[in-house]
Amino acid sequence: MCHAGCLPRKELYEAWEMARRVRRLIRGGRVVDLGAGHGLLAQIMLILDDSSPEAVIVDTALPASCAKLHEAVLQVWPRLAGRIAFAALALDDVSLRSTDVVVSSHACGALTDRVLALAAAARARVAVLPCCHDVARGDAGELSGWVDAALALDIVRATRLEAQGYRIWTHTIPAEITPKNRLLIGAPAPPRNTERSGPRPRKNTEERPRKNTEEH
Repeated sequence: MCHAGCLPRKELYEAWEMARRVRRLIRGGRVVDLGAGHGLLAQIMLILDDSSPEAVIVDTALPASCAKLHEAVLQVWPRLAGRIAFAALALDDVSLRSTDVVVSSHACGALTDRVLALAAAARARVAVLPCCHDVARGDAGELSGWVDAALALDIVRATRLEAQGYRIWTHTIPAEITPKNRLLIGAPAPPRNTERSGPRPRKNTEERPRKNTEEH
């Protein structure tokens, strides 16, 4: 992939480390890579889990060299042929399914929040690696007095996703690969079963006969 000369080697390492951690927890599903650039992350997601039928690579403007990179990938992994779609679309025009796996690596600032919101609206599984935290306009809750403002933003993102009925996992990729290394993964939590399998047993309220202690 690096021989294609389309992107820095650093992006390969970032995408590989993110995809590896996501695939340990989330398998299958159509992969939708939002703000994808060359779409390397989506392609690695399919390489690591062949049970995903396809991937859609979405960005408002796709790089001219993304086809060249895809051809380089196909030379080594020909089984990806016909399973990758490229779409130059605004995020709001993407139609997501509940069975999708939505991923986004280093979506700048509020773009990460939009990715999370779109995935949550579709009840899709999601994984983001945030970057370029907009501390001035982002929601850090009341945590910035305790922790770094960028970390506060990511904590609020995680707790918000959990409050929307998601099970969340928080991981990091190696800091030597990227300093923006906090990985947030979420999947809709199964509904809690509050019903009992059968009728609730009645409490016996009948008065039992008392032992006669009176002397006759």
